[in-house]
Amino acid sequence: MHKQLAHSLMGLTVASLLALAAAQAIADDTQRLRELSAADHRSAANIARNDARNPVETLQFFGLQSGQTVIEILPSGGWYTEILAPFLKGNGTYYAAHFSPESSLSYQPPILEQFLQKMAGEPELYSEVIVTRLNPPTEMEIAPAASADLAMTFRNVHNWIMAGTQKEHFAAFYAALKPGGVLGVVEHRAPEGSSMEFMSTSGYVTQNYVIELAEEAGFEFVASSEINANPLDTKDHPRGVWTLPPTFRLGDEDRAKYAAIGESDRMTLKFRKPE
Repeated sequence: MHKQLAHSLMGLTVASLLALAAAQAIADDTQRLRELSAADHRSAANIARNDARNPVETLQFFGLQSGQTVIEILPSGGWYTEILAPFLKGNGTYYAAHFSPESSLSYQPPILEQFLQKMAGEPELYSEVIVTRLNPPTEMEIAPAASADLAMTFRNVHNWIMAGTQKEHFAAFYAALKPGGVLGVVEHRAPEGSSMEFMSTSGYVTQNYVIELAEEAGFEFVASSEINANPLDTKDHPRGVWTLPPTFRLGDEDRAKYAAIGESDRMTLKFRKPE
């Protein structure tokens, strides 16, 4: 009896120690993300957008942890890269699935080149970044097949709808993630029932349609979060989502009005590739 009790207590002690270690690892990751989100290598303008983009809370909702293999899908100028790359450097793997230099869209190769220059200019932060290409249907391998723990895309789905490549993109994410891997999506949220024409021109996408795309690719829907919601966004602006900050497509016209609304209302969705 005493041996059994001692064995049980030992088991509880080990379990408790493991739980404490896991909690400490999460706390350490949180602290590191908070430090990086406001670190000196980020511009004042980028740091100012933390309030609208909620990077620490968003990344934690998606389950980001040190040691993971992570793909950021089309990082553009690298707003999130400034956090993710140094967070994973030395303890994880970070893939930046970026535009192709062969893209038929003229704005994309220059953005890619600027990103590459940014990576090369600060090797202490970005020397381990692995840049891959995502340009359906010819360039689709954003990471080795079934290798990634986490793939994330921030405000990109509307662009794929405009290009008619949304299904190819989600298929690429599915192929790159390992079984059990997570896909995180942040996107400007359209009112449910909005037409494809509206989604193709406004920059807003319905949450149901994003879920439909992911499930069609094979993902399971896990959860949604209101981390990036903005109830002030009426989504009926004359230049679509680009009317709002930070773009201010109308220039000075009604600028104070749109500044008061703030950045767009956004869905934050988590999916999983079945095991």
